[in-house]
Amino acid sequence: MTSVTQLFDLTGKTAVVTGGTRGIGEMIATGLLQQGARVFITSRKPDAVKAAQERLSAFGEVHAIPSDLSTNEGGQAFAKWLSEQTDAIDILVNNAGATWGAALEEFPEDGWDRVMDLNVKSIFFLTQALLPQLQAASKAAGRGRIINIGSIEGLAVPMMEDTYAYPASKAAVHHLTKVMARRLARDKITVNAIAPGPFESKMTAFALGNPEGRDAVSAHIPLGRIGAPDDMIGLSAFLASPASDYVTGQIIALDGGYANLR
Repeated sequence: MTSVTQLFDLTGKTAVVTGGTRGIGEMIATGLLQQGARVFITSRKPDAVKAAQERLSAFGEVHAIPSDLSTNEGGQAFAKWLSEQTDAIDILVNNAGATWGAALEEFPEDGWDRVMDLNVKSIFFLTQALLPQLQAASKAAGRGRIINIGSIEGLAVPMMEDTYAYPASKAAVHHLTKVMARRLARDKITVNAIAPGPFESKMTAFALGNPEGRDAVSAHIPLGRIGAPDDMIGLSAFLASPASDYVTGQIIALDGGYANLR
């Protein structure tokens, strides 16, 4: 029988976290580093990438490069850079995302496309581009991991109005996760999604950036609070580790009960 420590150990593993410079992505990258993995992160802004690399380096070996994953060219360039850094990827966390708000009568096509391209399209095509490295790692270790970041807004009608593309994109992420999980099971690669509720990030700053807004959001959560970094680190650590060998195709709400207990 494997010890609990070994079940969660990622020493010697290689992980990739998109959107890993802030918010949920940085939380996940922190946890993976603490488990012993070396981590590659990317996001669009060079200054944010540099600052995040400096912060995360306190926890382990982290490499970073700016990339715009909302375009296929940007995704392919990131995949090419990764191929020059490593032959195998044990863990891929597809976290990069965007949102857009506008009234139904005024919602723009370019806003819709921006959200769908980054939140859905980039997950599929980056995974496709990195598949040889994911397969190489799973062949060597007997397992591989893909973790897609969805949202409770893909499971339940959002609290906020006028964000039509975002919940639609996250519902698509959830279903894509299941479809990919069936195909990649033959490669011993599990594919699961985390559907977070409210966590502090730049994307949620408009709602959580002040005590009144934070209290108002927390009032809708059965557990009475927003998500904390340890909540995200704990679940992603499980899904990235050998402890989750028999878990695939799952959409796991990390929301304090919001989606199912209201």
